[in-house]
Amino acid sequence: MKIVASVVILSFASVLAYAQGPKSCEELKADIAKKVEANGAKAYTLEIVAKDKEAEGKQVGTCGGGTMKIMYLRTSPPPAPAPAPKPAAPAKKPAPAPKKP
Repeated sequence: MKIVASVVILSFASVLAYAQGPKSCEELKADIAKKVEANGAKAYTLEIVAKDKEAEGKQVGTCGGGTMKIMYLRTSPPPAPAPAPKPAAPAKKPAPAPKKP
């Protein structure tokens, strides 16, 4: 009886897991982006492309029932902003002429 109950419980749990379905491509892309940023990457792109399409980068996931793939490509970081120019120093006033006695 315990075996039958265990099989029924496991079957029910697997049906619930299947009912949730796979994640959408956008959800999976967002999850991957979080992981990439947690590893310190700042300059990158993630692109969703068809499975049979050639794309630049490294494949980091599949979605859409295996019909789409998510590609990761490292990009160059944006240039650092130029330092702000220093304000011009105020002009000094000439020293007053000494008074004659």
